[in-house]
Amino acid sequence: MEGLRLSGYAQLYNYSLENTEHMAECAVVFVLDKITVLLEAKVVMLHGLKHEIEYIKDELERVIAFLGVADTVEDGDAEIKVWVKQVRDVAYDIEDAIDEFMLLPAGHQSSIFCGFLWRFFFSIRNLKPRRKIAYEIQGIKSRVRSIAEGHHRYRYRYNVPEQVSSTSHAYEIANDRRSDALLLEEDEIVGIESPRKELISLLLKEDPTLKVISVVGMGGSGKTTLVKKVYDDAAVKKHFQSHAWITVSQTFKVEEVLKDMIQQLFAELKQPVPEGMSSMNANKLKVIVKEFLLRRRYVIVFDDVWSIRVWEAIKHVLLKEKHGCRVVISTRLMDVASSFSIDTNGYIYEMKPLSEDVSWVLLCRKAFYASSCPSHLREILKQILKRCGGLPLAIVAIGGVLATKNRTNINEWGALYHSLGPDFEGNDQFESLRIILLLSFNDLPQYLKLCFLYLSIYPEDHLIEHNTLIYQWTMENFVKQKEGRTVEEVAEGYLIELINRSLILPVKLNDDGSMKQGRVHDLYREIILSKSRDHNFIATTDEETAAWPEKARRLSVHGTLGNVPMKRQGTKLRSLLTFNVTDSQFSSHVVQILSSCRVLKVLELRGTSLEIVPEEIFQLLHLRYLSLRSTKVKVLPRSIKKLRMLEILDLKHTYITELPGAILELQHLRHLLVYGTLPYSYLPYDCSPGFKAPPGIGKLRYLQKLAYIDFNPGSGVIEEIGKLNELKRLCIQKLRTEDGKAMCLSLGKLHKLRSLNLKSIEEDVILDVNYLSSPPPLLQNLYLTGSLRKMPPWIKSLHNLVKVYFRWSKLEDDPLELLQDLPNLVHLEFLVGYTGETLHFNAGKFRSLRLLNLDKLEELRSVVIDEGAMPHLERLVIQRCSFMERVPVGIECLINLKYLEFFDMPDEFISSFVPDKQGEDYCKVSHIPEVYCTYWKDGFWEVNSLEEKHGSITSRGPGNAAAKITGRRNSL
Repeated sequence: MEGLRLSGYAQLYNYSLENTEHMAECAVVFVLDKITVLLEAKVVMLHGLKHEIEYIKDELERVIAFLGVADTVEDGDAEIKVWVKQVRDVAYDIEDAIDEFMLLPAGHQSSIFCGFLWRFFFSIRNLKPRRKIAYEIQGIKSRVRSIAEGHHRYRYRYNVPEQVSSTSHAYEIANDRRSDALLLEEDEIVGIESPRKELISLLLKEDPTLKVISVVGMGGSGKTTLVKKVYDDAAVKKHFQSHAWITVSQTFKVEEVLKDMIQQLFAELKQPVPEGMSSMNANKLKVIVKEFLLRRRYVIVFDDVWSIRVWEAIKHVLLKEKHGCRVVISTRLMDVASSFSIDTNGYIYEMKPLSEDVSWVLLCRKAFYASSCPSHLREILKQILKRCGGLPLAIVAIGGVLATKNRTNINEWGALYHSLGPDFEGNDQFESLRIILLLSFNDLPQYLKLCFLYLSIYPEDHLIEHNTLIYQWTMENFVKQKEGRTVEEVAEGYLIELINRSLILPVKLNDDGSMKQGRVHDLYREIILSKSRDHNFIATTDEETAAWPEKARRLSVHGTLGNVPMKRQGTKLRSLLTFNVTDSQFSSHVVQILSSCRVLKVLELRGTSLEIVPEEIFQLLHLRYLSLRSTKVKVLPRSIKKLRMLEILDLKHTYITELPGAILELQHLRHLLVYGTLPYSYLPYDCSPGFKAPPGIGKLRYLQKLAYIDFNPGSGVIEEIGKLNELKRLCIQKLRTEDGKAMCLSLGKLHKLRSLNLKSIEEDVILDVNYLSSPPPLLQNLYLTGSLRKMPPWIKSLHNLVKVYFRWSKLEDDPLELLQDLPNLVHLEFLVGYTGETLHFNAGKFRSLRLLNLDKLEELRSVVIDEGAMPHLERLVIQRCSFMERVPVGIECLINLKYLEFFDMPDEFISSFVPDKQGEDYCKVSHIPEVYCTYWKDGFWEVNSLEEKHGSITSRGPGNAAAKITGRRNSL
């Protein structure tokens, strides 16, 4: 039987070598990792089952050898689809057996005699469940053998070819769509005039060195259309002597690319290609291309580049100086764009979604052959357009289908809108659009496919939070730790990869440029929803869908639990996540689900109506992630100590103010987040609701995040913090002056700290940080709230600082002197932070600063900005500075400033600035796209919005409605 099994594996291995990784492989690799960890651990209960588990491990290692079957292959082969499903189901069942095994209680070993008694007692107690698991494993062994033999038998009984793939069909359709983009008429193109002019100017710019211009964006964003219009421009044609357009695609072969280049370049001069070219190898072809280009000014386009290997293959044939040659590429991948452009000090142009107005015009042109829409179809067309998300390919494809619909039958239009939802994958009308989008998914490596599919847990239009997503990925075991990097850092790399592939679209950014919140395009969301359902990866329930498959590993509940069947015997859920659940009966409903989910690892109950933590949660011994954020929970029970595997505990925005001592038994805890809503920086001094840490918190030696601790005198918490060597984020408040020395001593031991937030107990209490002789060297974010009087001298040594907040610091000396040379400082804010009359920003200083907020500096009279100071500043807010009479001197030197706001400034300032008062400073800010001046007048907040070329727009609001009127102040 062993020989037959290996034979079947060998045949399947041959089949898989020609294909890419499959989702089932992800499941098997995941389970194999779990088994490996289990075997490496010295588990008392392992005796007797060890050989069975080792057998399964050997089986899975063989399975891995042939599970590289692509999604495209599975879609095109019914038998492969069934076989892969069987393998995946077996992997899931193995995981279930292991997790159930790990739930069995183990004995204790205190002495030889007691240890014997404990082992004997637990062996009797666990005899029945051990026997049950052993039977399950035997059944799994038999199924694995059957799967291998069955595939071997069917393949050879019917002589089915080993390589059946729909990949080539997908490429053909994608290339057809690309060809269509090259043939678009002028009146079919909207929204590219501005980027077209920008790219043409880059091509024609006087510079003798080779430049590569990379156009990057998600599939269907119009890259090919834009580049073709640039390439065909008359001025471009005239400027360059030689021209070539090369379509690269995923099936890139360097010989084919070089032959295509030679044919186009020689044909343009009406010369025959070199004799014997068809049989030449890559090296000979490169010599021909290089010699041809040696004396010519050329522009070459490489369309649809998927791999950095393309640049590595052709860069040595391109002349880098003298003639001012240009290369243009289009790609979906930011790392590819960077590799092309960085080597030549070139340019990267990122495609943006079409605006609502431009999208509307394009859709109307395709659907109605006009620029307007019949009034009775306007609302449904707006909903359809929202699904397109500004993606030109989707708008054109959907518009073409709408053009065939009966304009008097609104039901037809409604049916099409719904077909862009759950039925999108199976709709033949959008097959080519779906395949073009799928190319990006199929190109993902195995580890990114899991992470991307996981995004299907989120509801439509839900903003994905950076930190939450990182936590969830890591707790789902999608991320493997690498040497020298934490698992969170590896996950951060995964996120960046998906962003660079244009599969996650950032919506809000952090100060360092990383994603704070993002989203997935609606059409990609439908694709991953469909694949998640097919693979039992994630099931989604809402008001319309109540059931979920028995083998579903993750359940995402949207809106309500009211109609969901609650209790299932043996439910194998690993994750339960809720979104926007407002059901008043939620507590009783979720208890029923949890009582049957013994192996749950991730539990997200954010925003639900919970007031008491259900006791059933503390029976989930595999739980690694628990979020009760934004619930009404007031007390965390001592039972929390049962969750020994817990790594992330999110209690943000709850009513919990004290943690039980039992929390110290959670030795795997890495992120502990307990605090209420934070006040905005311009509100009066106040302490955010934090929590009282239990004595001995230093025992949680793996903690990376600890926020917010309310300091409690005599608790020893400050000294305990110094033991937390893994801390990366620390927030502690209600500090007293006399606590400064001990605090600094502990901070000096936290060498991995990235973010530090210290807050004194009252605004006039000195926050003494001068004892800190060796601050954490990797510190990036520093928030100091409380009276400082003098700048801490150690701050100038923190070259990694990105963000600095001084709140109620009342600094007497010029604070800029110690800050101005920090190379990475991006965000600087003072709130009652300085008592001097002048702030002078010197030329050449604050080289990286992009955001500056000066708030309630009541003695400040003038701000002076030298030419060359803050060269990258983009946002400037000056507010509540009672004695400041004029706009900053030199503000016209801030050429990159995009947003300027003055709020609640004195009358003299308003008279000098506001246009309707003929302010003489008005012209100084005419170069800034967004300028706002908000001031109190006649019982109203009056907001002047100055827009270049459009004069001044004024709006009014009563009372304290200023922030609502501008709608922008909270962003800082």
